Amino acid sequence: MLLIRGEAGGTTLTGTLYERGERAPRFKGAPDEDAPYVWVCDEFYQVESGGTVQKVDGEEVNVAFESPMPRGFDTREQAEEAAREHIRTQFVRIGIDADDVEITVEKQEPEAAEPQ
Repeated sequence: MLLIRGEAGGTTLTGTLYERGERAPRFKGAPDEDAPYVWVCDEFYQVESGGTVQKVDGEEVNVAFESPMPRGFDTREQAEEAAREHIRTQFVRIGIDADDVEITVEKQEPEAAEPQ
């Protein structure tokens, strides 16, 4: 799996890209289990009040979270491009310019299942 992380304004958002052969989490709204690549990441947006207070560029911003919307893709390139776009969009939703978002990709080995 790949951890795709965006950083800007002193905050970070990380999503997970499950690769071919890895088991993506199963929950309501998950894509067809036959999708070779599955992207899962939080979605959020700025609200006037309520939500969670987040420090962004030194200022407090109220942020509301939506349920993650997993998305399936046929190729790794499609999945990575969609992940980058998704992360940039979330930052734009809280007032950060998309060009200011630094994105990194880190390979993460899936944890082995415990023997039963």
